[in-house]
Amino acid sequence: MKVASPMPVRVAIADDHALFRQGLRSLLALRAGVAVVAETDRVDGLHPMLRETPCDVLLLDLQMDRHSLPDIAALATLTKVVVVTASERAEDALAAIRAGASGVVFKRFAIETLVDAVRTVADGHVWVAPALRATELDAPLPEPLTPREREIVRMVALGLRKAEIAQRLEIGEATVKTHLNNVFHKIGARDRVELVRYAIRTGLIAVDETSG
Repeated sequence: MKVASPMPVRVAIADDHALFRQGLRSLLALRAGVAVVAETDRVDGLHPMLRETPCDVLLLDLQMDRHSLPDIAALATLTKVVVVTASERAEDALAAIRAGASGVVFKRFAIETLVDAVRTVADGHVWVAPALRATELDAPLPEPLTPREREIVRMVALGLRKAEIAQRLEIGEATVKTHLNNVFHKIGARDRVELVRYAIRTGLIAVDETSG
């Protein structure tokens, strides 16, 4: 019996340099398992583009018609974001990660590195260059949450108490507490309010679902 090929990772490109955008599209077309499904040269066109053409990963240049860093949090609710940038300042890259990007790739890197980042992010992980991971900074890089942690974050953000969560998930209350401690450590949240903001920013809940 013939085994079906896995679906390619659907990629959208947002960059206002036509030559770079076209070259990137051509290079990605030569790689198996990756398909470019949309592209734009404007930040303002990103949201309608992603709604009309769903994709798995958005390759986003930070410097387009305007700086796109403030848009990352909203874009990350629609798809996973990999920033592709000429800037190699650690603070810029980590600001993008903390804003909600799942990866940062410098434009001088080889196409194989970008493809590796795309596949890593599409699988639900964070991709950052080793040089950045070794940088001493005042806050850790975010780690991906497990499915169980995401489930618990959503329940807390909806206003459920630990005992209620434990009952719904049929686990011990101490286990819920352990999961929450891990979540707070991973995302750098200090209290429930920051956890709710994280849940909204990452699309785990909508604003009108919060309990206040």
